[in-house]
Amino acid sequence: MAHGRFSAGPTRSEQLLFLTDDQLRQGIELMFFAYRGFTGDPDRILAKFGYGRAHHRALHFINRRPGLTVNALIEILGVTKQSLNRVLRQLVEDGLVESRVGRVDRRQRNLALTEKGRALEQELTAAQRRRMRAAFSNAGPEAVAGFRTVLEQMIDPEIRERVLGIVEGGRP
Repeated sequence: MAHGRFSAGPTRSEQLLFLTDDQLRQGIELMFFAYRGFTGDPDRILAKFGYGRAHHRALHFINRRPGLTVNALIEILGVTKQSLNRVLRQLVEDGLVESRVGRVDRRQRNLALTEKGRALEQELTAAQRRRMRAAFSNAGPEAVAGFRTVLEQMIDPEIRERVLGIVEGGRP
């Protein structure tokens, strides 16, 4: 199993209890660079259409939950209605997202990807899957489990359970 320079020194359990400021700084910097790599592939694809990361996030969650309401998407993304409306308007106008009147509550708007929207979302996700699959494969199963635990613990405690329900396929 691969061990990074980041883990040299005390035993694993001791290290988890105490990290130096330098180790924490390294972790922060690694997170910045990892995020840049993780988002870089989709950013290049999105740039061809004049889209940004907000468009990507909307496409991702609409794809995962066809029929998702605008309000539920606002809650998932943690954005304002105004900022989401700008993104959704563009995606609808470009034929990537359909917005339908709710069946139960006609005031609601239910969102779904069009065929064109699904194709773009799949292209974006494929790029990120390749990167994650390679990283997870190189790191090994223990590291993958540890990474998930670290990510879960970085989520604000007051929303952690709700977010984990979303990630695991539940509703917001």
